[in-house]
Amino acid sequence: MREYLLTLCVTAAVTYLLTGPVRKFAIAAGAMPEIRERDVHREPTPRLGGIAMFGGLCAGLLVASQMSNIGEMFELSSEPRALLAGAALIWLLGVLDDKWGVDALIKLGGQMIAAGVMVWQGLTILWIPVPGVGSVALTPMQGTLLTVALVVITINAVNFVDGLDGLASGMVCIAAAAFFMYAYRMWYGYGVEAAAPATLFAVILMGMALGFLPHNMHPARIFMGDSGSMLIGLVLAAGAISITGQVDPDLLQAATGSEKEAVKSTVPVYIPVVLLPLSIIAVPVADLVLAVVRRTWNGQSPFAADRGHLHHRLLEIGHSHSRAVLIMYFWSALIGFSAVAYSVNSASVWVVLALAMFSAVGLFILLLPRFTPRVPRWAQALVPPRYRRDRRPAEPADEADEADETGPSSASPAAGAAGAERSGTVARANGATAVGARGGHRVPPRSKAGSRG
Repeated sequence: MREYLLTLCVTAAVTYLLTGPVRKFAIAAGAMPEIRERDVHREPTPRLGGIAMFGGLCAGLLVASQMSNIGEMFELSSEPRALLAGAALIWLLGVLDDKWGVDALIKLGGQMIAAGVMVWQGLTILWIPVPGVGSVALTPMQGTLLTVALVVITINAVNFVDGLDGLASGMVCIAAAAFFMYAYRMWYGYGVEAAAPATLFAVILMGMALGFLPHNMHPARIFMGDSGSMLIGLVLAAGAISITGQVDPDLLQAATGSEKEAVKSTVPVYIPVVLLPLSIIAVPVADLVLAVVRRTWNGQSPFAADRGHLHHRLLEIGHSHSRAVLIMYFWSALIGFSAVAYSVNSASVWVVLALAMFSAVGLFILLLPRFTPRVPRWAQALVPPRYRRDRRPAEPADEADEADETGPSSASPAAGAAGAERSGTVARANGATAVGARGGHRVPPRSKAGSRG
């Protein structure tokens, strides 16, 4: 555990320290796109944050290769090299897109090539356990297609969810933490050494996200861009594929004592493959479906940009930017750690009860701006200002103040004339003050009543 902790700290520190110089480089290189109508931020912000994240990835792999225990994995497995090769390709594609822009089909082809490179170097899905049947081996073509599909879906899921400051990096960090707990348990709990690469990938991914988050929280000083979102999506997919494709069911059968128990123990291995990526995919996919329905219903093109996305809706109903991000963090953590809890004890009723309770809490927080509770006077200091209600009767408004606010155009002619007369009086008084100031005489300050004439 200490070696993983050291790898995490080094990855986070390198990413954090590189982000500042990368931001200056992005500004100098002109990687600051103009603000679009659907964007939430109001000032042009540099991108290319993926450069710092890729530096953290390389530093983490380098430090891990020099460890006494983790370092043996680099000699026995080619998966770290496969991850580095695929990450380099997807990172280069993202840098080109952040600076000059790349067509969507070209990006899709590049993602498939990066996934194919990892498959070519041995990072692929080999078998799938099916309850009641056993382990089903996949042909090379089936394993390749399934691996490429998982990589592409996860990359684009992270890319789609990157709509608010700190959202994508925080959600991926949460998913990586849950995945690390599961992979670490598989390695040391069941003695499956093939789970070691996935454990390392999860630690490095956490370090990349934690190092970048201080620069990306609202208000963000730099965006990760496609170079960062596609990179962390690929690393997340690589960890899931590694523990899925390399865990031998025979080892679990020897540990559990029967094929039935081995299959039962192997099925949770695939829970992170489905639920942890879905903790990121579920939000953008639901947003995508709703966007297509909404635009088609309004007679617009399904590809027309608008401000009806999920994070826009959270802001519109009253959530602040930070609270909207925290709400999405909450749902990502709920799905991810519930999957880990289910894999540890799938027969426990407490897991279901806890999931239901936290889901209810999440729904209440989600709809909190819709509620305006009557807070007692003694408890008003404990709630935000929006939930405080002043029960004192409102003082009658001054007619002169109303005339000043509405102006002559909205008031009666008599009020307009009175307002003009007061304005002239104030102007003459101001002129007298200015003359007195130039003449060196001290002019006493006017009272509020005197200012209105």
